[in-house]
Amino acid sequence: MFLEILKGCLVPFLGTTLGAACVFFVRGGLKKQVQSAFAGIAAGVMAAASVWSLIIPSIEAGSELGRLSFLPCVAGFFVGIFFLLFCDSVDRRLRSLAGRARDKNGMLYLAVTIHNVPEGMAVGAVFAALMSGGVGITLAEAMALSVGIAIQNFPEGAIVSMPMRASGRGRVRSFVLGALSGAVEPVAALLTILLADILVPLIPYLLGFAAGAMIYAVAVELIPEMWEGDMPKSQVIFFAIGFALMMILDVTLG
Repeated sequence: MFLEILKGCLVPFLGTTLGAACVFFVRGGLKKQVQSAFAGIAAGVMAAASVWSLIIPSIEAGSELGRLSFLPCVAGFFVGIFFLLFCDSVDRRLRSLAGRARDKNGMLYLAVTIHNVPEGMAVGAVFAALMSGGVGITLAEAMALSVGIAIQNFPEGAIVSMPMRASGRGRVRSFVLGALSGAVEPVAALLTILLADILVPLIPYLLGFAAGAMIYAVAVELIPEMWEGDMPKSQVIFFAIGFALMMILDVTLG
């Protein structure tokens, strides 16, 4: 089980690493159509996972509250939303400074790195709930959530590495720095899991927190990016593919 959990925590980092590797075979950045497709698939996976892998297990974990079993989930959900709002405000501030800073790449790197922290915490919360047992989360569902975040992280890795390459850094160095921007995710996830024994009573809240973080990412980042291609209405197909993929995984492997 430990190795499976470790793999799950590393999957989002793999997405960032693969995105950073674009410096070796892509010129001029990722095409809008490709970014829109990735965003649509990730949005579908994460939207479905938020309900089946996070919200429903969170409510079930709070079943001792009877008809008020939704309260821990709702409380954690809004904490996740407001935490992401705070992180996003920091991220936007750093990106704004990057527009005026002498080292624009450094500021952008810091912004993306900070942005990855709550995503790692969300992954850690899901695997911590899996370890606690009795919450209704399966390994397949937890892995599917990690894959959804990895898909989202792919263009982020390219966003960091490719400007560094354009500024004159070598391909290898640009790749390494881009990949390392996602290293905070498995670190944040593993720290959350290491605190699992302390956090067991808070599992319903943590799952709600993770759901809030995921829904925020879907609504604020992925869906707007999904519509940016040349044929925006057709991008809903990629959303449907991601949603159906998560649904199939939940039913067949759950």
